[in-house]
Amino acid sequence: MSNTDERYRSLGLWLNTLDGDLTPRQPLVSVGGDESTGDEFTSDESSGEADVVIVGGGYTGLWTAYYLNQRDPDLRIVVLERDICGFGASGRNGGWCEGGLAAGVEQYAARSSHADAMRLYRSLFDAVDEVGRVCRSEGIDCGYGKGGAVYLARNAAQEKRQRELMSDERAAGFTEEEIRDLTADEATAMVNATDVRRGIYFAPTAAINPAQLVRGLAEVLEKRGVIIHEQTAVTAIDDNAVQTESGAVLRGRYIVRATEAYTGSLPGHRRTLAPLYSLMIATEPLGESIMQEIGLDGRPTFADDRYSVIYGQRTADDRIAFGGRGVPYLFGSRIDPTTERHGPTHDLIRDTLVELFPTLSDVLITHRWGGVLGAPRNWTPSVDLDRRTGHATAGGYVGEGVCAANLAGQTLADLITETDSDLVTLPWVGAASRKWEPEPVRWLGIAGTRKVMNGADRREYSSDSESRRGLLASRLLG
Repeated sequence: MSNTDERYRSLGLWLNTLDGDLTPRQPLVSVGGDESTGDEFTSDESSGEADVVIVGGGYTGLWTAYYLNQRDPDLRIVVLERDICGFGASGRNGGWCEGGLAAGVEQYAARSSHADAMRLYRSLFDAVDEVGRVCRSEGIDCGYGKGGAVYLARNAAQEKRQRELMSDERAAGFTEEEIRDLTADEATAMVNATDVRRGIYFAPTAAINPAQLVRGLAEVLEKRGVIIHEQTAVTAIDDNAVQTESGAVLRGRYIVRATEAYTGSLPGHRRTLAPLYSLMIATEPLGESIMQEIGLDGRPTFADDRYSVIYGQRTADDRIAFGGRGVPYLFGSRIDPTTERHGPTHDLIRDTLVELFPTLSDVLITHRWGGVLGAPRNWTPSVDLDRRTGHATAGGYVGEGVCAANLAGQTLADLITETDSDLVTLPWVGAASRKWEPEPVRWLGIAGTRKVMNGADRREYSSDSESRRGLLASRLLG
């Protein structure tokens, strides 16, 4: 095993347990011309031009390439990834393939109609199944298990929020088959956590190994003739050209920016998305007796309804992978790899897991890791194509991109190939956000809101009553 391979395997459970080699694919390199100007640059596999250049080798970029290749196999598609496919959130997330978005039905209805917003959400529900279908048909073994998601209410404030949410969901038109109430006994039978008072079951959700999905998808694309260059940092996207750190330039009729939390490294995009950290832990494989006590039969993902997001799943090899968003936002939208190993936050995540399942108090934690997700100013994921420039983008998932990226890839493929489909009229198309405020306002707003919400959780657990400050902060975030 090379040092490079070991470095990537150190990025968490999912990459660590992958079969095969993680040695990077060949970068885009120059074979002629003046490196100072980028003239006449190409790669050893490419003419220097492509029909579609995709910047970013995560879910959004690879799903876009997959569906473009399906729509038109003759398209010359090149994917440029600054590290390796799956290095970012696509290879390190919680493994929730959930048919949801950070923005709710009302946000999308406000820019279209309620019927169109519901069509978007039901397209997401279909995308959960589409991910499973592609994995089966392409032989991608990512441990896909559609067990739904269970959201627990563990204090009076969480109970109140759940009842209000379910009232809203019924009024919106969601069915019992899609989302339903759980009594305390029903919720506990699924997830045997402490202090369960009630719950919500959200059916369109599957648990996966995210790194197996993204790496498997990259292999499928290469077999179909899509060119993937790793270790290729893009420094700018100008007109119809992508400039790289090596000096190589690749031109494309269409250029797709699929860079999510790393978007700020591109000129002019420092304030497009705020990179927020989420950290995770994983236990050793658990014995049958412990798993019987915890439950999670059918592998539902699980969380509770605190403001400071937590999320967990039972993996295909019977571990518990569990995470939360406890690391503060870094001033200036910095991304610092040392933050991925934040001891106090990892300890807090472990304490929270044991609080939920006391039987895990003596279980070995084998992996600790973290990464960044991208948040737009309006908290609303979007897809966009500017036909004048040929520039396209999708993202801003705020940590809910596993399923959404699949739908975004389908949508971008239809937009680029001018396919007349229901997807191109979904209300997230063109739902661009304004930029974040400059510093220090950005830091004060994000850090201050997070502090309020953390305090709200503590108050709600200690007093068993609703925090008005937390409610206000959550509404300000949308």
